[in-house]
Amino acid sequence: MSILAIEWNVEPAMFSIGTFEIRWYGLLFAISFFVGYQIVQSMFKREGEDLKRLDKLLMYVLIATVVGARLGHVFFYDWPSYRDDLWSILNIREGGLASHGAAITIIISLFIFSKRILKEKPVLWIFDRVAPAIAIAAFFIRIGNLFNHEIMGITTNVPWAFSFSQYWNNSIHGFDASPRHPAQLYEALCYLLIFGLLIWIFYKKKGYTRMGLITGLFFTLLFTARFFIEFIKEHQAENIADDSVLNMGQYLSIPCIVLGLFFVFRSRKHIVPDLAELHAQQLAIADSETTQDKDKPGNPPKIE
Repeated sequence: MSILAIEWNVEPAMFSIGTFEIRWYGLLFAISFFVGYQIVQSMFKREGEDLKRLDKLLMYVLIATVVGARLGHVFFYDWPSYRDDLWSILNIREGGLASHGAAITIIISLFIFSKRILKEKPVLWIFDRVAPAIAIAAFFIRIGNLFNHEIMGITTNVPWAFSFSQYWNNSIHGFDASPRHPAQLYEALCYLLIFGLLIWIFYKKKGYTRMGLITGLFFTLLFTARFFIEFIKEHQAENIADDSVLNMGQYLSIPCIVLGLFFVFRSRKHIVPDLAELHAQQLAIADSETTQDKDKPGNPPKIE
């Protein structure tokens, strides 16, 4: 082991009472939804949207994330372990969530939400507002992976290598504290930067006036980062050969990158009104009319 390796021996559980435990991952997962909710809420308020719709949106995305991430792990990464024991798919406490699976089901859930709830707006309207929230959620979840001692980088001797004391390496059937790339941190930092960029473009550059731009940048940047970081991550999928040029995460990222580029180029021809300015103008007109009504003299008393 390199003497320069940073020893990461943090317990995955914050605390436990008997068999019940609260894990850092669970806390960070909850924080990711709370922060994401606040971000989308501020956008809704700014554009005068009904906040009751936001609560429904939260339920759509929450269910889609959990179900999609679990099924994505099962079918994309570890189907051989589950095909003979399908009931074990429900045992989420044992771990096993995949972001690509979550991405697919979140897309489906937003389509359904748009058609059932946001009937008067294009589906990309809600995609553009949810994308930054998903980016910051991905940041928190990758930090959760760090606390869980999972999604490992390959072994290395770089000065910032991490030695994970509780990483169980299936290939050696034991704990493996070899110094490794902190791939979780690499991804988390990339996602944090992408979140900052999306928010800056959304507000400062009025990215919301180009329908699909924020969505396209999200898919392009996030999955491009994921594609390259996969080169320094341990092999995860059981159904991809070890000598394959690309791994499962990279194969799944390619269509996401292509989809993102499509939306970016498409957005140049889909300019939409500034809903925030329209909402502000409507409020100003309403305030002006209210003021005028107050300034009008009352009817003179009737004299008989």
